[in-house]
Amino acid sequence: MIETSVWRDEVIGMIPALRAFAWSLSHNGSDADDLVQDTLVKAWTNREKFEPGTNLRAWLFTILRNTYYTHVLRRRREVRDEAGEYAASLKSAPTQDWRVAMRSLQAALQKLPAEHREALILVGAAGLSYDEAAEICGCALGTIKSRVNRARARLRKIMDAGDGADVMVVETMAVAGRA
Repeated sequence: MIETSVWRDEVIGMIPALRAFAWSLSHNGSDADDLVQDTLVKAWTNREKFEPGTNLRAWLFTILRNTYYTHVLRRRREVRDEAGEYAASLKSAPTQDWRVAMRSLQAALQKLPAEHREALILVGAAGLSYDEAAEICGCALGTIKSRVNRARARLRKIMDAGDGADVMVVETMAVAGRA
């Protein structure tokens, strides 16, 4: 290995040529200076890998060129957004609202009588026709239509009331003629 001070002096002598080469690649003065600085840091860090007697200029230019291409590849994946406008446009709707609504729907469905819940799920969620749902449940077509209609109405009331017990009492009283 060449003595460190001699090697350092030779590298320092190459800085103007490195700057010129970096500028020819980047066409920007500050980017070229950054590129030269990165090159010098890499060269100093790996100085033990340099073989004395070989071309130091070629070794440094190779480091600079490889560093440049690494930066180019990295920049392709990055978005320049100094003002933060692009980042501000990257908003997504909150997902927890859907989770809360889904839990409310599941809780409301559990408050329905089993035959109404089954009919509503077969027709509403599974997308079966009334005929298919009637066949699966083993009842008449009119019965399925009635169950789905009652389930929808009761579900709507449960979801609006927030407490299914209140709806059941009101409906029971309405059926009995007390409401």
